[in-house]
Amino acid sequence: MKNVDDLIASAQELADGGLSRGEIADELNVSRETARWLVGQQEAADAASTADAAPAGADIHVDWSAIGRDSYRLAQIGAVMADLLRKADVPVDLTVGVEKAGVPLATVIAETMDTDLAAYTPAKHQWEEGDIAELGGSFSRNFATIRGRDCYIVDDTITSGTTIEETVGAIREEGGEPVACVVIVDKQGVESIDGVPVHSLIDVVRVDRTHR
Repeated sequence: MKNVDDLIASAQELADGGLSRGEIADELNVSRETARWLVGQQEAADAASTADAAPAGADIHVDWSAIGRDSYRLAQIGAVMADLLRKADVPVDLTVGVEKAGVPLATVIAETMDTDLAAYTPAKHQWEEGDIAELGGSFSRNFATIRGRDCYIVDDTITSGTTIEETVGAIREEGGEPVACVVIVDKQGVESIDGVPVHSLIDVVRVDRTHR
């Protein structure tokens, strides 16, 4: 995707396929507010009405499909992310992948680091409108359990940080202890979330020349 029009078309295609606004945000690596705005543009055009104003602040779309569509590239990036996690220098026996994109990366990392694998589906996948705090995420029963285990958290992108924060809280509620997080791209440039160190391959820094 090269421009906003492509993003709008992709967002509408995903919405037509039955994905929630939260799932669309996850697929396009944008904030939930941006996902809602993108879908709203096409809906307004179809209805010949005025679309909502763009959400306040800037957002950045991250397209890492050149990595994700190739198993060799994905394995290499996962190995590099595992190398970043070695900085934690804490014995860990479980890697938690955040659905959807974090799970294939976590699978590579778990194999590289010789840990078990767990998968977490965040609340945003159910989100349409209203307060996301009313919703809850879940761990898949098809993967390893959390209780009594030190964990790595793996996702592809940090947009606002709320998904990683939710995952940290969910692991602790299950009786586990998150030791470190790793992502490909961090849009916020955070060093830690809820006391858990964050490692990223790429940090995005917005430069506002009017700011002093």
